[in-house]
Amino acid sequence: MKLNIGIAENDRKEIANELSKLLADTYLLYVKTHGYHWNVTGPMFQTLHLMFETQYNELALAVDLIAERIRALGIPAPASYKQFAELASVKEADGVPTAKKMIADLVEAQETVIRTARSAFAAPEKANDQATLDLLTQRIQLHEKTAWMLRSLLEE
Repeated sequence: MKLNIGIAENDRKEIANELSKLLADTYLLYVKTHGYHWNVTGPMFQTLHLMFETQYNELALAVDLIAERIRALGIPAPASYKQFAELASVKEADGVPTAKKMIADLVEAQETVIRTARSAFAAPEKANDQATLDLLTQRIQLHEKTAWMLRSLLEE
């Protein structure tokens, strides 16, 4: 059945392309945060272990929301490591850094996701796609708050 939600097919494809980049970045941030949760050590272990768990659980829900928005636009969502690697701006972690470097790396990754979400606004604005705009706004708010909380741990 033909999709008729008031957004032209070309616009839906453009929006889905931008959301696919956000999905890839969010997924890689999820993997990174989960890995740091498993491997963090040091005097801040308990605090960081629990904080990272809260963060990766939220990211797991977020990837689903983003992918489902892509599907609601009638476009297949990327769903493989290969696709995510091609689309993502978030850099994968090498090895197991110190707790302080984990925090700094997650701040950088959170900020990368924020920039990806911000760059995705033009297409849904042009198409008057309020649902995608709302999703992007919520993602930016959450990632900005998370980056701020992580950044505060690095202050002396």
